[in-house]
Amino acid sequence: MITNLIRKIRRDASEMACNTVLYNWSLRGEAPERLNVKPADAWPGNVESGRWLCDGAFALAGDQISLQGGCWEPLGVSEAWLNHMHGFEWLRDLRALGGEEARQQARWLTESWIYYHQKWSPHAWRADMCGSRIAMWISYFEFFVEAAGPDFQDLFFDSLSKQARHLSRVLQRDVAGVPMLRAIKGLLYAGLACEGREAWAQQALAQLNTEISKQILRDGAHVSRAPVQHLQALQILLDIRTALAAAGQALPETVQHAIDSLSAALRFFRYGDGGLAVFHGTQEGPKELLDSVLAQANVRGKGLHTLPCAGFEKITEGRTLVMFDCGRSPQRPHDKTAHAAPLAFEMAYGKERIFVSCGTHPSSADWQDALRATAAHNTVTLDYRNACEIREDGHFSRKPRVVSIVREETKGSCLLEATHDGYALLNGIEHRRRLYLSDQGHDLRGEDILTSQAGPAKPVNVAIRFHIHPRVMVSLIGEGNEEALLRLPSGIGWRFHQSGGILKLEDSVYLGEDSRPRKTKQLVVYGDMPDTEFKVKWAMQREGL
Repeated sequence: MITNLIRKIRRDASEMACNTVLYNWSLRGEAPERLNVKPADAWPGNVESGRWLCDGAFALAGDQISLQGGCWEPLGVSEAWLNHMHGFEWLRDLRALGGEEARQQARWLTESWIYYHQKWSPHAWRADMCGSRIAMWISYFEFFVEAAGPDFQDLFFDSLSKQARHLSRVLQRDVAGVPMLRAIKGLLYAGLACEGREAWAQQALAQLNTEISKQILRDGAHVSRAPVQHLQALQILLDIRTALAAAGQALPETVQHAIDSLSAALRFFRYGDGGLAVFHGTQEGPKELLDSVLAQANVRGKGLHTLPCAGFEKITEGRTLVMFDCGRSPQRPHDKTAHAAPLAFEMAYGKERIFVSCGTHPSSADWQDALRATAAHNTVTLDYRNACEIREDGHFSRKPRVVSIVREETKGSCLLEATHDGYALLNGIEHRRRLYLSDQGHDLRGEDILTSQAGPAKPVNVAIRFHIHPRVMVSLIGEGNEEALLRLPSGIGWRFHQSGGILKLEDSVYLGEDSRPRKTKQLVVYGDMPDTEFKVKWAMQREGL
């Protein structure tokens, strides 16, 4: 708490210092007349989003917002929208569209941004926004700046140098995590591209070395435990490698090692359909981008089946894949985007997903907050409470202190057994989950055991949820509320069976692909825990073999 208070005081003091006429005057200075290095941006853009931009609207995951009257911070939009607008990664969409109209629109939007942001402001000049914008401006210089007239070029270089000076000053105190990597990338690009500013590049590389040790765990996973942030971190490091190569500079060994380890871990999170596991604010993701990232990383070697530092286990038998989240919640500040989902799992068969987390929304803060709940994942909830208490500021307060995992493998089968104590402070109850996959992946057995030394003061409501991918059909069968039949799009059937609770089929939602929530179903096993132990056994077995 004291550390967080000190951090807040420093941040507030920094903002007060930056929001003065004197500070903005101090950012003035000699601006470059040209760029020595213009690293190529390797990532694909979206042609349709480029068309929307030419019509005056920003597009994000299928939604649009119009830029009316030059307002770059429209009221009522989420931080995700502001990040998208001010980060300038939409230049990729205009390049993908191509043509003179797209080029002119890139200039007009850049000129408009410069006009409205000649001095510091909290969001637009935040370190990660400056870093992203600087890197995109430099990478796309030939696309929309080089052929422009001298007036636009003077305006461009003046703003670029001011932002880089500011970024150099605030780099170590403004942001953390992947946003810090974005800031480092921008400062490095500025130092490589602007003559006489080699100190910026040196500063960026020194900070990068520190951040790699902080953010990349020993197993290659990103400290956030979020596959999407893992992907973003790898993209940034690949961009940094490209920029250093364009400048004729050697790549530090620590950066290449981080790229190699991140790449191997990214393959771990990838399913048979080419998308990512939908954990901790991640959607399945554009598969073309994942292909491009892994191709550039040139990852080799056998795929991983465990990320012990991050706390993820994967079982693959035959065509069946089970992904198990059995790690501790990340520490502050990375917990702000983490989901309250200890011992959640996902299941896929070949290229077809069966059990999925509910996902997240790319821009809606309300949806993002709602889908962080324990009930939005395939795990156990007690008394309709989250396994991690999510505070109003987005960080966790109560959360598991102990999470353990044991993996036992034999030829043709694998057993995972994990435990967490996230509910212990509420009711003294510990959750233990066993997952066993065998028979060439055609038989998945599960067991959820709740234990309490003293027993609850009153019966505790138990709900074990199994959210189903919207392309999978499901229906309850038989009598006694024990079984359900699931039919995959390919026609393959799976039978779900449980004992120890009451099986219900309820509505659910899936936000794993874009901004449109898709209606789907969930199987829920309900029960009450009146004593010191409560146990439910369940199984998923393929039909028709």
